[in-house]
Amino acid sequence: MILEYTKRKDAKAPERANPSDAGLDVFYNPEDPKVVSCSIKPGENMLLPTGLKFGIPHGYMLQVCNRSSMGAKRSLVVGAHIVDSGYDGEVFIDLHNIGTETQYIDKGAKIAQLVMVPVVHFRARQVDEDSLYTDDISMSNRGDGSLGSTDSNRTNGLCPPSTFTSEPKKFDSIREQVTESWISSWLPNGF
Repeated sequence: MILEYTKRKDAKAPERANPSDAGLDVFYNPEDPKVVSCSIKPGENMLLPTGLKFGIPHGYMLQVCNRSSMGAKRSLVVGAHIVDSGYDGEVFIDLHNIGTETQYIDKGAKIAQLVMVPVVHFRARQVDEDSLYTDDISMSNRGDGSLGSTDSNRTNGLCPPSTFTSEPKKFDSIREQVTESWISSWLPNGF
């Protein structure tokens, strides 16, 4: 897929560091030519200009993601970012300093990466409070479990305690080692 973009005359173009990388790196490109760096104090965030505008096709979005080195080494993380199809303004990167030291960002520094993501367009439909999942549209029986509930010791669902009857041998099928009742308890209807 080709993604068209425009840039300010002095802005650095997006680039992919390696051919197999998921995202395109974008850079801090301040509009004022006199600005050579900026600082973000601990607990603060700042919108950094990229000087870039993208022509995102219908059915897609750009997800702005962290660069792992910025988060791990400098405690700078990207705020939640979605660049929608149809937005034709400049892309700004919202960087948060979650660390304990002021961070300085030089003009032209890599600040984030953009990943093209397909979008499933949907319409929300309100139903009665107790009628969610009355049709078999999910494999999970999570229900209203939240805030760490998937780590609790459950006896039903997709990850029950081990029911192996013996240690599997090299060429044994895992299916043969699991009880049939367990298999039927997690397979969705129609499988």
